[in-house]
Amino acid sequence: MSRTLYLTEQLISRASLTPDDAGCQDIIAARLAPLGFVCETIASGPDHFRVTNLWAKRAAASAVPAGVATELIVFAGHTDVVPTGPLAQWHSDPFTPTHRDGKLYGRGASDMKTSLAAFVVAVEEFVTAQPDTALSIGFLLTSDEEGPATDGTVIVCEALQARGEKLDYCIVGEPTSLEHTGDMIKNGRRGTMSGKLTVKGVQGHIAYPHLAKNPIHLVAPALAELVGIEWDRGNDFFPPTSWQVSNIHGGTGASNVIPGAVVIDFNFRFCTESNPEALQTRLQAVLQQHGLDFDLTWTVGGLPFLTTPGTLVDAVCAAIKAETGIDTVLSTTGGTSDGRFIAKICPQVIEVGPPNATIHKIDEHLHVADIEPLKNIYRRVLENLSTRLTT
Repeated sequence: MSRTLYLTEQLISRASLTPDDAGCQDIIAARLAPLGFVCETIASGPDHFRVTNLWAKRAAASAVPAGVATELIVFAGHTDVVPTGPLAQWHSDPFTPTHRDGKLYGRGASDMKTSLAAFVVAVEEFVTAQPDTALSIGFLLTSDEEGPATDGTVIVCEALQARGEKLDYCIVGEPTSLEHTGDMIKNGRRGTMSGKLTVKGVQGHIAYPHLAKNPIHLVAPALAELVGIEWDRGNDFFPPTSWQVSNIHGGTGASNVIPGAVVIDFNFRFCTESNPEALQTRLQAVLQQHGLDFDLTWTVGGLPFLTTPGTLVDAVCAAIKAETGIDTVLSTTGGTSDGRFIAKICPQVIEVGPPNATIHKIDEHLHVADIEPLKNIYRRVLENLSTRLTT
């Protein structure tokens, strides 16, 4: 068994349901400390939802020649996993790593304990081979990525910013690949903003509509207009901004009562061509033009971020090509990630991880053959960045 697979299985064996880290970060810190990492636990959140965060850093070698710049690359990820769902539907215990037909089964196998193990072993191999590297290396791990994400990565980033810690590069271990490790990476993510709209009417008997005011009928033309709006056209890296209704709630449950209000939940997934303030203004203008009596609350879940081709993208693409022969695809599709917090303090953030076909599913798994290439890609990125500093 490879060291990466062994560590992956160790981590899967810990039932680290959000926000419980279940000791995963202790396992990782124990591997990092002998390499010269200073490990710090940053706990956050109320007692009933206590989040564990790990910040670990190995400074560049003190023997770096004068005139050679030092840079910090951070490996970021999460030790928490989503709930298993019905245990009876799993073909093996989700927290007992199990092999079938060349695949490793277990909750977190793809999202994202394999990436964490690959981070650690890649760094072990790199530091052993290049103990005097000019690269500083950091780990930023949380147990609150799959949950509210209010006491996890964002808290650590705020602490690092307050200390004046400068991050140059960050690799997030999210499962980004499609068929094979390395065939797709994320060089950005769209922003997410949700709204809760309450349109008010007048409740009444359905047989006497002239004595009532149906809010569902009133809001329907506005919804049709909003569905047809082109919010922006996207750009070379992002698709156009999308607006989607997720829930509509109205009525008393009786078939003969016109409701007094209707509540509509919706979400924007927006690119760098738009911003929350402009989107809010445009949507509210439509509601006002239709003469609606409404209340509206907003929640901005995250802003978009983008890493354009440059030092980190080049280092990652070259590492993938050298290890797998694949010309990777840059993408910004999918949901948001903790990269949105890290991008506020780090100019170059890339997500690279294993295939994502089974994430959050019953019988989550990945092919064992994808594990070592992932570790080697991470190690090659370190080598590429280190070489750049000394040439």
